[in-house]
Amino acid sequence: MSTVNVPAVRSYLLALQQRIVASLEKAEGGSFVSDKWERPEGGGGISRLIEGGQLFERAGVLFSHVMGKTLPPSASAHRPELAGRAWEAMGVSMVLHPRNPYIPTTHMNVRMFVASATPGTDQQDVFWFGGGMDLTPYYVFEEDARHFHQINKNALAPHSPTAYADYKKWCDEYFYLKHRKETRGIGGVFFDDLSAAGFESSFALTRAVGDAFVPAYLPIVETRREMTFGTRERDFQAYRRGRYVEFNLVYDRGTLFGLQSGGRTESILLSMPPLAAWRYNWQAEQGTPEAALSLYLTARDWV
Repeated sequence: MSTVNVPAVRSYLLALQQRIVASLEKAEGGSFVSDKWERPEGGGGISRLIEGGQLFERAGVLFSHVMGKTLPPSASAHRPELAGRAWEAMGVSMVLHPRNPYIPTTHMNVRMFVASATPGTDQQDVFWFGGGMDLTPYYVFEEDARHFHQINKNALAPHSPTAYADYKKWCDEYFYLKHRKETRGIGGVFFDDLSAAGFESSFALTRAVGDAFVPAYLPIVETRREMTFGTRERDFQAYRRGRYVEFNLVYDRGTLFGLQSGGRTESILLSMPPLAAWRYNWQAEQGTPEAALSLYLTARDWV
């Protein structure tokens, strides 16, 4: 088992949060609020956020490093042999909800878990990395989707010839609303349980994903931010944001882990859009841009 360098991961994550926030502040033309918090059970974090901005209606870039005495069910469900162990988890997680419906919502996170060896046993610490990013457009521009996927593919290529294809498939399957029979958006990459190659290699791949976020997303923002929109587009955005809420509350492992581990509710639910809507059995009119979105809510190759 590779030696787990917790301080190195923590240092990288704090720097990543700062770099991403600086890039978003430049795009927004305004400052993010910084909210430092502590967790009574152990650890804490820094929430960086903006609400009511001209560009981002809500944006949260969160760092957390928390620990506990017993792994919560969401973390040990696939690893029953680790149940009962003490643990620590750290990561950067972010969700951006732009005001302009032509700019996609996006999510990214990179994280590491450590299940600690029980004192007095021959156990070893067990670590794993996870993370990814995905894009949730309301109006799909194929060139934006290809750009997003190409940056992810390029970032992963030096680490594994199959990582992009594997993690794209994992993303398509993970961000899938079974009760709606549709993907949450146009996908990206998602990975979990990354440890087999050892600590250094796993950490390097995780850094590659984290570092790829700004070049994958911000060019799309700059391309679409001046597009004009009205009530129709905002109404459709609110309707589709309802799907985002459904996924996060029903399926998302990070949300479940945070709530089950006694995490900070304000930070966990910062991923929710500030405004969302549900309509009974609503269907977009055939041939409209809103109806076109349904053509993309299934797994497909982009690069």
